[in-house]
Amino acid sequence: MKTIGLIGGMSWESSALYYRLINEETKRRLGGHHNAPSLMITVDFAEVERLQHEGNWERLALLLVKTAQNLERGGADFIVLCTNTMHKVADSITDALAIPLLHIVDATAEAINKSRRKRVGLLATRFTMEQAFYAERMRDKFGIEVIVPSAPSRELVHNVIYQELCHGVVREESRARYQEVILELAGAGAESIILGCTEIELLISDKDSQLPTYPSTTIHTHAAVDLALSG
Repeated sequence: MKTIGLIGGMSWESSALYYRLINEETKRRLGGHHNAPSLMITVDFAEVERLQHEGNWERLALLLVKTAQNLERGGADFIVLCTNTMHKVADSITDALAIPLLHIVDATAEAINKSRRKRVGLLATRFTMEQAFYAERMRDKFGIEVIVPSAPSRELVHNVIYQELCHGVVREESRARYQEVILELAGAGAESIILGCTEIELLISDKDSQLPTYPSTTIHTHAAVDLALSG
């Protein structure tokens, strides 16, 4: 089995979820006492969050490139970036490595394309919802149309992520507000919902949504196990 290199800490709550899901899926497939060989380096999310809100993506790219290179030197066979938003700098990471980066958009889009639902609503950080890197890759590479909530709803979704979920806080009132945003996206033509921030799965699952959901964290971790077991 290949060794998975995990870039974590964005936030540590979602990184813990990545580690658990990868090892649960490995045990499910292989049985016995099996778990996935892996390395994880966690960055300090306080620095990442500050640079994100300053718009300093160049500094963030340098930080994650260095982290990925350390994982490569440590023996990782491929890289999993345990965050949706920081895939904004995925090309910089890919260009700096001799090993592959398993892109979260690609894994999620491949899951979506197994259905006929080509118009998807996106719940994510404001950066992921408002900047082009996520929706353009979905559209240009996979033919999937991404619909985002209204500006006030985007602010709500973003604030719940950073002020609550990144701290492990799960509130029923926030779940209800997210359900309202999902209804808004359904009214705008969305046929399903991408849970496009790795922390959102702490709050929302299929049972909480009027529309089918694509949980990007779970999808990404299962794709990582696929790749680790390949060859």
